[in-house]
Amino acid sequence: MNVRRTQATNVTECSTSELVELMQQTAVHLLTDFRHFEAREFGSVASIATTDFEALYAYKRGDYQRCLQLSTQIVHMLLYAKRVHEIPTFPMFIQLMDDEIASLTALTMIINPECRRNNFCCVITQLTMSLYLMSQCASKLHHSVTSLAVLLDCTEVAQKRHDKQWMLDALTLKLTERKLMAGMHRLVQLKTICRQRVCSITITPQAVVWDQRLQPTYQM
Repeated sequence: MNVRRTQATNVTECSTSELVELMQQTAVHLLTDFRHFEAREFGSVASIATTDFEALYAYKRGDYQRCLQLSTQIVHMLLYAKRVHEIPTFPMFIQLMDDEIASLTALTMIINPECRRNNFCCVITQLTMSLYLMSQCASKLHHSVTSLAVLLDCTEVAQKRHDKQWMLDALTLKLTERKLMAGMHRLVQLKTICRQRVCSITITPQAVVWDQRLQPTYQM
């Protein structure tokens, strides 16, 4: 009897997770269709990217290469746009956000209680969200210092063009900047350590061992 209950529970949990995944996929598909509608109807008023929800979902699923590709396209499109569209984080789309964005959203609502009644406070522009996703993906994909430096330059451009009234957007840009600087510092430190280790290795004639094929191998 216990075995049957355990099996039934496992099947139910599996079915529930699959149902949630299917619902999220359907929601992202519908939201992307809505973005296309917005771009057609309001493209003359603001620059609207149509793949922001796809990028968020790709990141949530761990498809960092796809997320980076989509986010890069959005940044190229919006970095110098006169007006950009936004993504509300709470309450509608909090499930698509990672823990850090969810925490920043909660912090914004604590600092400014008005945000609990006015959802406009809890928005992030498509540009800011894409820069954040790019920084996260670049870190997880182990990109070079040069790549992170380019992203940092783009983030600084976005900060200068930022609307000061959007607190959550400002916090997200600052978080992105800190993450990029920390990532660059870590990579520079690793390079320095590697160079020091290479310089400290000295190869002497006794360290060279010849095998039967007369190919040298080194004992470190």
